[in-house]
Amino acid sequence: MAVVEQTNTAPRFGRVRTELEIDKIFRSVVKLGGSDLHMKVGKPPYVRVNGSLRPMNREPIDDEEMVRICFPMMDERNRRIFDENGGADFAHVVEVDGKTWRFRVNLLQQMGHVGLVARRVNNWIPDFEGLNLPPIMVELCKFDQGMVLLAGVTGSGKTTTISSMLNWINHNYRKHILTLEDPIEVVFEEDKCLINQREIGMDVKDFEIGMKHAVREDPDVMLVGEMRDKETFLTAIHAAETGHLVFGTIHASSAPTTIGRILDLFPQNMHNALRSAIAFNMKGIVAQKLLPSIKPGVGRVPTVEIMTFNPTVRKLVLEGHDEKLSDAIRMCANEGMQDFTMSLQNLVETELIDRATAFEVAPNVEALKMALKGISIATRGIL
Repeated sequence: MAVVEQTNTAPRFGRVRTELEIDKIFRSVVKLGGSDLHMKVGKPPYVRVNGSLRPMNREPIDDEEMVRICFPMMDERNRRIFDENGGADFAHVVEVDGKTWRFRVNLLQQMGHVGLVARRVNNWIPDFEGLNLPPIMVELCKFDQGMVLLAGVTGSGKTTTISSMLNWINHNYRKHILTLEDPIEVVFEEDKCLINQREIGMDVKDFEIGMKHAVREDPDVMLVGEMRDKETFLTAIHAAETGHLVFGTIHASSAPTTIGRILDLFPQNMHNALRSAIAFNMKGIVAQKLLPSIKPGVGRVPTVEIMTFNPTVRKLVLEGHDEKLSDAIRMCANEGMQDFTMSLQNLVETELIDRATAFEVAPNVEALKMALKGISIATRGIL
């Protein structure tokens, strides 16, 4: 198969591009039902299926093949970034049986070799019920302004959840949704909303310029991607303060610890002002992890922790009592909040996961054992 050097991997939607040699591997990932592709020199390609990595039935990849099949995915900009930084992120699109599939690709260098990790992005957006998410997720989509964060590690399903939230808005309100993504992962089909999706490097030079443009583009709802540095968070919280509903993601292990994760981005002398900004503009933090399911036809399900910013939570954040936030979540369960223990209990009782899986990931095994026996967990005084 002829391969064209420097073929653009991220065709604007509907644009035809040259067939690449590596597309055969990506098609295999789709047909195997894989969520991730790993390629490392000296190993065959590996595919993650329902959370487990499995090798493809083919010979190991050598250095020459890795470069030959991977480099044509990059356009000039990404090749320059790769050469300067030792890695590049971009989207890749393949067609399988008449359907288009998108992958989020990270091409990297490790120990002198080129490697690749790619995440498959669903070309359809499930609703909250299809994702086994709690009903309160709908309420987080109804605000006119403020910030909603999705927390979790890589591969925890944050992108799918946040896409479902934006799509719920798309189906229920007449608003303008603006996304700034690096790269674009899920492509939305407009229903009631007008949707503009801008890709960093493709549509706008960088995130900072994209956010400057955004305030002149009359958005009602914004997706600003990952909160990975203080500039991103400050820009996003300012947008929330000035009348926009802002969605973003952050790497944090739980809803309460997300507060500390944000503060860690800033010097100590800014923490009081940041606590005030968070307390009065954050509407909710959703933390999640994906677990293997025992229900037939269901691959993985999320265990979800939800903290909304009612007066109790707001007061604790303002006063710096982050250690009491977990108790506040349990105390306010009647408002739709839940911690991981409550979520795991529900997943076990509805036969979506088994007990062994629940105990393996439970932050407090004894608390989960009590919950499954119907014993409620006592909360300390928090005010």
